[in-house]
Amino acid sequence: MQGASRSSLLTLRQELNSSLQSGADATALGDELFAVSEVLGSSASLRRALTDPTSEESAKGSLSDRLFGGKVSEAVQQLLRRAVGQRWTDERDLGDALEQLGVEATLTSAERAGRIDGVEDELFRFERTVAGDAGLRDALSDRRRSGKDKADLVGKLLEGKAAPETVRLARQAAANPGGRRVERVLESYVAVAAQLRDRLAATVTSARELNEADRSRLGQALARIYGRPVQLNVIVDPQIVGGLRVQVGDEVIDGTIATRLEDARRTMAG
Repeated sequence: MQGASRSSLLTLRQELNSSLQSGADATALGDELFAVSEVLGSSASLRRALTDPTSEESAKGSLSDRLFGGKVSEAVQQLLRRAVGQRWTDERDLGDALEQLGVEATLTSAERAGRIDGVEDELFRFERTVAGDAGLRDALSDRRRSGKDKADLVGKLLEGKAAPETVRLARQAAANPGGRRVERVLESYVAVAAQLRDRLAATVTSARELNEADRSRLGQALARIYGRPVQLNVIVDPQIVGGLRVQVGDEVIDGTIATRLEDARRTMAG
């Protein structure tokens, strides 16, 4: 999100955090926010009506109340009233913001239950499963399959093998990827989990599995560089031969032997 939408999301996050701190059910809030986001995603006319900067805030609030009143909790209704009073750079940003808050509420539920570390790891591992399985990727990107069908497929794969919050978020990513690949959506959820704990998420590609000492040294080195604790998500890829590739957000530190050999080959080729 850019500009006004980013500022609006921050305002709504404060509203959500206030509800959560008041003891609201984080799981229920997450589910309701996902449901509202899905409704907005399916109706361009509704998105335009609720984000039109020329319409009175009271009129947009009344429309929101008529549509969702009695169907969601008062906490979510109040958040929606605040949301339609904000400015949005793009009409789709309203639904995207509500989905983002749904992710944060669901992860807060995991945090309250002491499962946030496990959920973050499970989401990362499932993202790698999707990325490495062409058949599963094709099934989840097949436009002929409904969102519910894709969510049910993910549910069958994870039910009983992962935390309930992991299953809920993976189903959400499969059913409503917003035009993105499912693995990219899961990556964004992992990043949100890290942010909730005031950590950065680093994807580390290594030719071999890193032991605890290696992880500790690398984590400490990255923490010094970025000034914050860093959560390491490690991918083992023997094709890089040796060294490490570290990605934090859009920044990549590539010290792999395969990359150095390729750079040397290009240099020699002129």
